[in-house]
Amino acid sequence: MTTNDNQPLQKPLDAKLVLLVAIFLPGMGQVINNAPKRGFFMACFMIILGLITFNLAQPHISMVGKLSGGIFIYAISILDAYYWAKYRMEIFSSEH
Repeated sequence: MTTNDNQPLQKPLDAKLVLLVAIFLPGMGQVINNAPKRGFFMACFMIILGLITFNLAQPHISMVGKLSGGIFIYAISILDAYYWAKYRMEIFSSEH
């Protein structure tokens, strides 16, 4: 794999490290996978859907239920970061 400048790319980070970062810092898994826009949008959608479900939920619903939209996007962002880290590592290792 090479960049447009014909410089060799660095080895991608280990998928387990990306997974760990994605769990503790939502959206950052995509950023360290070289997809910062994707990470930004994941974080924005997480906040927006969390606020929507929080405001639409009835008062007797638990906090997890009130924030379920944001939690859903959080879970998707973790899986997405891990998947792309594994994919990038496989592509890199097949070319080297």
